[in-house]
Amino acid sequence: MADHIFTGSAVAIVTPMNKDGSVNYEEYGRLIDFQINNGTDAIVATGTTGESATLSVEEHCEVIRYTVKKVNKRVPVIAGTGSNETHFAAELSREAEQAGADAILSVTPYYNKTSQSGLIRHYNYIADRISIPMILYNVPSRTGCNIKPETYAELCKHPNIKATKEANGDLSALVRTMALCGDQLDVYSGEDSQAFAITAMGGLGVISVLANVCPKETHVMMQLALEGSFKRSFEMQKYYIELIDMLFSDVNPIPVKAAMNLLGFNCGPCRMPLAPMSESGYNALVECLKKYGIIR
Repeated sequence: MADHIFTGSAVAIVTPMNKDGSVNYEEYGRLIDFQINNGTDAIVATGTTGESATLSVEEHCEVIRYTVKKVNKRVPVIAGTGSNETHFAAELSREAEQAGADAILSVTPYYNKTSQSGLIRHYNYIADRISIPMILYNVPSRTGCNIKPETYAELCKHPNIKATKEANGDLSALVRTMALCGDQLDVYSGEDSQAFAITAMGGLGVISVLANVCPKETHVMMQLALEGSFKRSFEMQKYYIELIDMLFSDVNPIPVKAAMNLLGFNCGPCRMPLAPMSESGYNALVECLKKYGIIR
C-alpha cells in the first residue's frame, strides 16, 4: 500500500459556504472529521465537487492548507490543482506541495482543450515541477478532452505521474489503458456508478461523490472489492445505484451539497452560476434519502 497514493474510497469533498458566500472553515473541519471517523481512506480537496472553478486563487490555496492541517496526516490529502492554463496548473501544484499535500489531482484542460500531444506536453510540464505524485483526471463529459490509452502509455513513463481518475465511461478503453500501462499507472474510478467494476478490473478504488453522504458504506464497498469479495461488493453497488443517480440528477455538486445540508451539516448553497435544485428535484432527493434511511 505504501507504493500507492491510497486504496479504497477517497471522498471528493464539498466546500461548505457561509451565507455571504465565504468558505465556512468551521463546518469544513466537521466534514473532514466526519469522513475520517467513518473510514474514508483519503480526502480530495478543491476538486469539481469542492467547487474549485469558483474559488479564487487565494481561497483555493487556503482550502488546501486548511485541509492538510486539519487532516494532520490521518489519511492522505489530494489537492485538485488542474487548469486549462499549463503554467498556472504547475504553479498551483507547487503551492499544494508546499502546503503539505500528499498528491495532486489534475484535470485535463477544458474549453480550449488540446490534442493528445498537447496533453503529453501539458502533464509532463506540471510533473517536472513537483516532487509529489500526480493523479490525472479524465472526465470528457466536463472538459471535452479525452485521454486515449496510447497517451496514458506515454504519460505514465514520467516518475511523478502515478495514477488516473478515470471518468470517461468507456471500460473498453480502460482495459486497453491498463494493458498498455501495466503497473506503471494506478487506476481509480471517477464515477461512483462504476466503482465496483473498475476496482474489480484491477483498479485501487474510487474518488467518490457518494462518500460525502455515505463514507462508511463507500469504504466498505471498495474494501470488499479489493479483498476479492466481488459478489458482496457488487450487491452494495447495485443497492446504492439509485442514490448515486440521485446525487447526479442535477449538476454536481448541487444535489450532494443539498444532501449534506439535509444530513445536518451547514454546507450552504453552491456558488453561482450553479443554482438551487428545482422544487421537484429537491423533493425527490428528500424521498431518496429517506428511502435509504439516511434522514427521517
